[in-house]
This record gives sequence, C-alpha cells and structure tokens, in this order.
Amino acid sequence: MNNSATLKISDDLDGKTFGAAGFEYTLDANWGKLDSKQYPVENCHDLAIDSKGRIILVTDNVQNNFLVYNQAGELLDSFGTEFPGAHALKIRQEDDGEFMYVVDSGWKLNRDWDGVSINEWDSPRNKVIAQAGFIAKLNMRGDILFTIGHPQTIGIYTPDMPFRPTDIAIADNGDIYVTDGYGSDYVIQYDKQGRYIRHWGGHDNQEQNLNLCNTHGIEIDKRNPDKPMLMISSRAECAFKFFTLEGEYVDTLYVPGAWVGRPVFHGEHFYVPVCWSDIDGKNQDDSGFISIFDKNNQVVANIGAEQPVYLEGQLQPMKTNWQLFNHCHGLCIDDEGNLYVGQWRAHNSYPIKLLNKTKNN
Repeated sequence: MNNSATLKISDDLDGKTFGAAGFEYTLDANWGKLDSKQYPVENCHDLAIDSKGRIILVTDNVQNNFLVYNQAGELLDSFGTEFPGAHALKIRQEDDGEFMYVVDSGWKLNRDWDGVSINEWDSPRNKVIAQAGFIAKLNMRGDILFTIGHPQTIGIYTPDMPFRPTDIAIADNGDIYVTDGYGSDYVIQYDKQGRYIRHWGGHDNQEQNLNLCNTHGIEIDKRNPDKPMLMISSRAECAFKFFTLEGEYVDTLYVPGAWVGRPVFHGEHFYVPVCWSDIDGKNQDDSGFISIFDKNNQVVANIGAEQPVYLEGQLQPMKTNWQLFNHCHGLCIDDEGNLYVGQWRAHNSYPIKLLNKTKNN
C-alpha cells in the first residue's frame, strides 16, 4: 500500500481543491520551494508564525535548522546548526520580548549509514540513530538562552530511561510542558525557568487513562477560558487525552484510524496533522492527512482523506484517500485561515501551502 511514487507533491496538483463542508483549500504546490543544495531539508517537522507574520520552519538538517519565509513563500532568512533532531517549534511573546522554544527529539543522521536501512531503529547502520534529546529557548536571532536536558539530572528518570522529547506547550504563567514521545512517554512540567514541577504518564502505566503511547503532541485548549486543559496525543492509541494543568486526567477523545499529532487551535476549531492512517492494524506509509474538529470535538472535514462518518454518535475509522500527503507532521494557520504544512519522510520536500477558499471558518 505504499504509494510514495504518486504522493510526492507535484505541479499537476497545483490549484486543485481539497477538503469539504466549508473547509476547502486550494493547493499552492510551488510555495516555499528553494535550491535544495543551498537550503536543504531532511524533514519539515514543524512551523510557527511570529509576530511579524513570518512563517518559520524547523527542519532536522543542520545546514539550516531554520528557514524563515514570508507568506508568499519567499525566503527571508536561514540559520541554525545546533539541532540534529529538531522536531517541534513554539514561538511565544513574553514580557521581555519574543522567543522560540525548540524541541530536539534526539534522532540524528547517522554518519555510518549503510545507505539502505531506514526503519531498523536499533541498528548502528540505520539512517538515523538515537541520542538524548533536549529543549532549548532561543531569541529570534537563534541564540540559545537556556536548555533542558535528560531528566536523570533531576532524579526523575534513571540513566537507562530514554529521553527523546517530541513537543512542548507553554501556559500563560510560563510553565513548560514537554512530551517525551520517542522516549519514556512521560509528560514533564517545568516552570518558566526550567525548574521541575511534576510528571505523569508513561507507556507502562497501570492506569489506562494515564497511560500514554507515543505521546507525540501537546497543546493547551483555552476554548473554555475558565477551565484550560492540556490536550495530549497518545498517537499509537489514535487518541487525545485531556488533563488539567496539574496533570489530573479528565477525558479521552478517540480518533479511530488516525495517528494524531499536535492540535492547532483556530477559533473554536482545531486542526490535527495525521502522520499515518491506521489500516488493517498498521500505520501505513504515505497515508497522512489533516482532520478539522469543531467546538464539540467532532471531525467536520478531512483534507487528503475520506470525509468523516459518524454512526450513532461514534466516529468511524478514518483513512487517507491517497491524494495529497505523505506524512503530515506539523502545521500552522495564518490570519486568513491558510494552512502551511510540513511533512516527515516526504522526499525532502519543502512545506506546502493550502489556500483557504471559504475564509469563513
């Protein structure tokens, strides 16, 4: 079922419309394309918009970890060599300025790669190999201000427990929440200075509601301002789990058929990059899509997948229609509702832009 040969974004898809139900988007297949020798990317892992409206991409290519675009897709800047496993990006306005928070997952390109192996994760000859990950706070020039490293240094992990963080969320008071989604699957809460507060989860938790499996993405749901909640993807369970900001379990939202990443809120809706469709009990290659949820946490439209079906109030398993994406990994949304999408393992392709046709969502 690997359709990678047909899924690489190409000019023949340019201008085509995807989506449904008032959430329709036209593909700009040429947005953001650059000279790959001068500005290479490995995976377009995440994107964020700064206060100037610039689109900032983080990629795990250490020739240029950051590519800065305007919304027309023109390159404004490139920098960064410090993040071989760059995986997630958050931009935040604080009292003393605007800052970037970067999550390095610990995966890095292997200088001893055999040129073939890409999924042999424990092999010393695989294309990527694991080291410890970390989180860094940077100014907008890309200078590192502080880092948060392996939790064994603060006594909450033992040295044999892997730490390969995948995402970050930041509360209004500056508290930092980190998902260790490629490591030991805990959520770790720090204060704004990086001092440990608490942790919970893990993939061997005896309490199913607290158990997290490939906890890939995290965001704070502020749609009810009186009761903000953490929304955390337990990706291998095709689910989101809701917690209070103090780590108390609230609820689970199952998304059958979808290996879901970080939710991105836009008004009362949220958009979710899906890396894989779960088909026949397996996360199938090149089967990503984007799901759009309403204020009641129901899927109202899919981009690059069959449209959602509910039977007796239950969402039926969703899957790709093999039209558009390889593996959707990160996205951001501008003021006009246009989407900018980055992908993992997508032929080293640059981000793509989906132009909002309706502008009413």
